Amino acid sequence: MPVRMMHGPSGRFLTEEENASRPKVTKELLARIWAHLAPYWKQLALALFCVTASSILNLYPAILTGRIIDQGLIGQNLPLLIRLIVLSLGVTLGANLIGVLESWLNAWISQHVTFDMRNRMFRHLEKMPQQFFTSGSQGDIITRMTSDIDGVEAVISNTFTSILSNAITLTAAIIAMMHKNVLMAVLGMMVVPLFVIPTRKAGKTRWTLTREAQACNDRINGILGETMSVSGQLLVKLFGREDYEYDRYVHENREMISFHIRERMAGRWFRVAISTFASVGPMLLYLAGGILMIRGGSSLTVGDITVLVALLSKMYGPVNQLLNIQVDWIRAMALFTRIFNYLDMPVEIESPADAIIPEKATGAVTFSHVDFAYEKDFSYEKKEDTGKEKSTVLEKASGLVNADKPASSMRDQEENLILHDVSFSLEPGKSIAIVGPSGAGKSTIVSLIPRLYDVLGGSVCVDGIDVRKLNLSWLRANIGIVTQDTCLFNGSLRDNLLYAKPDASEEELIEVCKKANIYEMIRALPQGFDTLVGNRGLKLSGGERQRISIARVLLKDPALLIFDEATSALDSISEASIQRAIDPLIRTRTSILIAHRLSTILAADKILVVRDGRIVEQGTHTELLENGSIYSELYRTQYGKKLAA
Repeated sequence: MPVRMMHGPSGRFLTEEENASRPKVTKELLARIWAHLAPYWKQLALALFCVTASSILNLYPAILTGRIIDQGLIGQNLPLLIRLIVLSLGVTLGANLIGVLESWLNAWISQHVTFDMRNRMFRHLEKMPQQFFTSGSQGDIITRMTSDIDGVEAVISNTFTSILSNAITLTAAIIAMMHKNVLMAVLGMMVVPLFVIPTRKAGKTRWTLTREAQACNDRINGILGETMSVSGQLLVKLFGREDYEYDRYVHENREMISFHIRERMAGRWFRVAISTFASVGPMLLYLAGGILMIRGGSSLTVGDITVLVALLSKMYGPVNQLLNIQVDWIRAMALFTRIFNYLDMPVEIESPADAIIPEKATGAVTFSHVDFAYEKDFSYEKKEDTGKEKSTVLEKASGLVNADKPASSMRDQEENLILHDVSFSLEPGKSIAIVGPSGAGKSTIVSLIPRLYDVLGGSVCVDGIDVRKLNLSWLRANIGIVTQDTCLFNGSLRDNLLYAKPDASEEELIEVCKKANIYEMIRALPQGFDTLVGNRGLKLSGGERQRISIARVLLKDPALLIFDEATSALDSISEASIQRAIDPLIRTRTSILIAHRLSTILAADKILVVRDGRIVEQGTHTELLENGSIYSELYRTQYGKKLAA
């Protein structure tokens, strides 16, 4: 059976980063890996049998070669020669067929294991708090979901099988050689390390050259990415830097050629060394066997020596693979560790076991002395010294303050508070508006209502019940938020609207689009609701995307409506039209409006003024103007006129 290897230029050597962060292999880690394989133990057992059978059968033709030479050719026994040749061909065919079955089993098992892992990881990430996505790297998340889990597939189908196959092949070859002649077997095995030396030397040289070539390639790609983009080309032309950029590209291109030539030559010298050393072993066996046969009176035959040489050749690959398998093994354990670290990250925000599901939602909201701070970091790792899990989430925003925390930690949290002692109430059917300068904490306040984050102190209640006691699905189903950062999926207008209500009728779609002042635009499109919006809706203007987002929330028909800068991307005419649609809504249902433009919040029953995470004023528009404080200052700044005394 052919030996399988993990591909890539770094397949045989660890990088400096990998050496520094190699995982600690524990019983617990191996048990967790087995837990993912255990559901497929029957297929694994059959694959194990196939690997064993294929490895042994692949050696059998080499053993039969001795009988073919001694009994068939030298013994001039044609019928036996034919039978042995047919048997050798049959064994080879059988080994190859078993190898095909084993490859299919490996692929089937690895694909099903990674299928389970992807599903589990996706479900787990869906449950992670918003802080995980805002503080972490999106690229890191995608890497875990794609290349890391893809790497697991390669580990299961390649690395594990390679270890087993090579170990069986090597063991069987040694046993067969010892059975033929112990002295010759020992002599042959003494030559094997000579074969490994040039492999490792050339491998390190080629890895170094490949790494340098990759760095050079990255620089070339950087030049192309910068200078061949629309904005980059414009900058180059406007500043007349064409010659400079050309010279820079030529320099890196010349370096790349140099690296590739040296890498090719390193491979050529490697093949020369390997070919030479590969010939030493057989020649020594022929010499030693000849001496034993001619001068030593040994019972060795020509066929025996031929078998020994063939078996020795079968040992080269497995020995080299097993000597280098540590690299693949460490990488395999690192992959599983990275994946398990993600799966071990705590789900900070979820429904309690005894979650409350009210019969009816009114959308009433009460904030009572709420304190909140964003986490500084969100990561999860293992303690290498004890193997115990350690959360490195600094100053958790979820749950109430832990009374056991040191006073210094509590002080750190207070210094980093985003919201301080926020208290207000919103009655059913009423509306409030939240205003204040950028960074004051307006959006943070509304994000606590659907439990995108959890409070650090105090409580947020919906319909008189702490949101941490409510069923999370029920809570979010009854809250609709339109944010200033509109998100549309790459699909049709219909797909994006139906995301709020999959079973909505055409009439419902038309109704909400009319309310959002977007229906006339949709009707004018050749494909209407089936028009594709592009990646993140970039085929639409900012105002159109915002109105689709508003229509989508209206289709959801939640008990509580939240408009977080919902009209920020609209022109004055569209804003006025949308405002006419929003005004009736906030008069008939519970709603919260956040806006920089004070003209959009005049219809609210109450206005909250937020500064530095505190509610500093609240009242109606007229009352706040009469106070002559922060709200009146904001109003004066926007409208450029002094207020009447």
